[in-house]
Amino acid sequence: MALGRTVQLKEEKRRHPILRFFVGFVFVIIVALLVGVLGGAWWLKHAMRDSLPQLDGQARLPGLSVAVNVRRDQHGIPHIEAATLDDLFEAQGYVTAQDRLWQMDMARRLAAGELAELLGKNLLEHDRMQRVLQMRATAERMTATLPERDRRYFEDYARGVNAFIDSHREHLPAEFRLLRYRPKAWQPVDSVLIGLNMVQILDQHWQDKLSRERIESRLGPTLSADLYPTGSWRDHPPTVAPPDLTAPQQSIPDVPLDESQTSLQDLLRLREVIGGSRDVCRECNPGSNEWAISGAHTATGKPILANDMHLSHNIPNTWYEVDLKSGGFHVAGVSIAGVPFVIAGHNNHIAWGYTALYGDTQDIYVEQTNAQNEYQSASGWHAFEHTKETIHVRGGSDVTVDVERSDHGVVLNPVLPNERRTLSLRWVAYDSKANRLPLFDLNSATDWESFRQAVTDWWAPTLNVIYDDDQGHIGYQAIGYIPNRPTGIKGTPIADTQHEWQGFIPFDQMPSTFDPANGILATANSRVTPDNYPYQITLEWASPYRNERIWKWLSGKDKLTPAEMITLQTDTYSELDEEFAQRFAYAIDHAKITDARLRQAADLMRSWDGVVGVDSAPAAIVAAAKHAFWPMLLEPKLGDDAKLYEWAASAFAQEEIVMHAPAQWLPKDYATWDDFLAACVSRGIDEGHAPADLRNWHYGDKYPVDLEHPLYGLIPYFKNWTGTGAQPQSGDLTTVKQVDRTFGPSQRFTMDWSNIDGSMENIVMGESGNPLSAYYRDQWTNWYHGTTFALPFSEAAVAASTSHTLRLLP
Repeated sequence: MALGRTVQLKEEKRRHPILRFFVGFVFVIIVALLVGVLGGAWWLKHAMRDSLPQLDGQARLPGLSVAVNVRRDQHGIPHIEAATLDDLFEAQGYVTAQDRLWQMDMARRLAAGELAELLGKNLLEHDRMQRVLQMRATAERMTATLPERDRRYFEDYARGVNAFIDSHREHLPAEFRLLRYRPKAWQPVDSVLIGLNMVQILDQHWQDKLSRERIESRLGPTLSADLYPTGSWRDHPPTVAPPDLTAPQQSIPDVPLDESQTSLQDLLRLREVIGGSRDVCRECNPGSNEWAISGAHTATGKPILANDMHLSHNIPNTWYEVDLKSGGFHVAGVSIAGVPFVIAGHNNHIAWGYTALYGDTQDIYVEQTNAQNEYQSASGWHAFEHTKETIHVRGGSDVTVDVERSDHGVVLNPVLPNERRTLSLRWVAYDSKANRLPLFDLNSATDWESFRQAVTDWWAPTLNVIYDDDQGHIGYQAIGYIPNRPTGIKGTPIADTQHEWQGFIPFDQMPSTFDPANGILATANSRVTPDNYPYQITLEWASPYRNERIWKWLSGKDKLTPAEMITLQTDTYSELDEEFAQRFAYAIDHAKITDARLRQAADLMRSWDGVVGVDSAPAAIVAAAKHAFWPMLLEPKLGDDAKLYEWAASAFAQEEIVMHAPAQWLPKDYATWDDFLAACVSRGIDEGHAPADLRNWHYGDKYPVDLEHPLYGLIPYFKNWTGTGAQPQSGDLTTVKQVDRTFGPSQRFTMDWSNIDGSMENIVMGESGNPLSAYYRDQWTNWYHGTTFALPFSEAAVAASTSHTLRLLP
């Protein structure tokens, strides 16, 4: 016993030094890591603090003719006043760079396909896409053909940006230091590039056409028509009646793929490059709301205009608020960081806002080629034009892309590596007439006639514009170059000569309305054309629910006030979801379900009022069932190709199928539609990880909003500090407050002609891109809680709200 204990003690003594060394080593590593983390955090915050912009005092801005005053209000919004327009736009470039330089640099690189140079091989496929689309070359062509006056203002803006870069080389935003690079000089083409990127975001029809082709090859034309409605009975104005899904139809067998379509692998890869899967959000197309009401409907007798544009959330925000004044030129609203002028807002006489029109500006052509790699056109065989693009990759070798071009446009095969056909893209952006950015003319317009004249040459993006003015008028105008296709739009790639473009729809034939008798105008991306409209604008109108709700809400009220506009902008009632709730509850009842959770789900849905609230359990149940519906419906017929289905009006397609219960769509594993819909609820609850008691399932927790900084969001300590974290939110894709996790209103604007200084505008986070700035997230609370604030415009209001004054000297 004693000997054994002695041996044990000796062994423990031998192990203790090793243990002590190991513990000590781990302690040293932990301390080193802690010091490294704290040191890194200190360095980064120091870099942020060092790059905070000068807001008061005086600063030199070479190139000015005389001094320029920049007053910032309580939200850091710059109110810039200059003696000349050249000075004004130079100062706009300088001030925007103060707040958003890194965002501007990333935006031009994003558009041009130059991100891999900084961020490595993970961005290679994105860059390849942009190079194949020839974004920089297209922007260079546009810049070279800008009218002289417009080009001069773009040069003024660039001079202001470069003056900031040159004077702050040792105090650049922290992102530049973190990534260890310096920005190149700003050029007018960079501003055009950023504008072109916004066009690209809103013009993505070609990807949809490839996916639709593959789905149609499996389903055939009749079933496919059910998935791709081009209008609805809910539209305002009335449009073509939808297909009658209750009429007797022959059962259509699955159509086998003949391998001529673009591969599933290429299409899923393409979607990932463009912006990720829409498995959760099939209708997350950029959209918006806008309306104008005449004085007959307002408390003051003056018209009111409201606009909220829906985009993917970014930090910093897509928009940069600004007030520009020089002599008789005075305009305020939102700009795009990197682009001069105001995009949407008001001046002394008119106000305007936008929603996406979804005009189809793209077609894919299947080129006929021969053994010499020539393509056939009406005039014979021709060699493709070739352009070599070199992509620099940080930490890797350069990649060369051979971009081919036919008479139609660029060949897409480099981004579709498994494609057997030669596919070319025709896009309005490639047309020589696409060279005007008439923002200055729009900013200067004083009435309906000058407004329409300003947007006559607006080539893209295609938009609905709502207008009102200080004389009491309201109006609507569709703008943008849309191809005139006498044989109609083809929703899939074109392999014949019958679908060539014949110019564009004439501007005077575009949908337009002035001072309608009912005194109400509204658009929300759904169909705007009447039944007898002679042209096809698009096949992909949005679902009608937001627009329908806006019309009903406005038509049912009188003596409206500007404050009520934010109430409508944040409205979360969904007639469709309430309808679905009743149908799902009915299905559970008639499927003779005995499961206690499904019975509880039915009871909750049956008593629901359709308000998609943060704490709503029925809203969570309906959302989960709707999400489960599509894969359960499509996978039996399409298999993995079901992942490709997305459509701007998919919610309306879902409503038609759910409410009419067509036999040809009922999956074979279910005896009745009640059985199928009850199974959708069951699967949605299971996959949504609902709590045992469904009353405790809160919609807002299931579908939060979560904004992350694109760079700091990758650093654990800084992620929540620079972002919002997951915050519960109300609303969905069919409510006027159209939201998803990373998508929603990018700004909210209300124009009040009875009190121009009472007009309201707010963006999502704030003006500054620097997390240490007081103006980095000061607007978040208003945006999140659905409140807003005034944007000062008159001299008295600007003076009263001034928090900082910077005088820029020549």
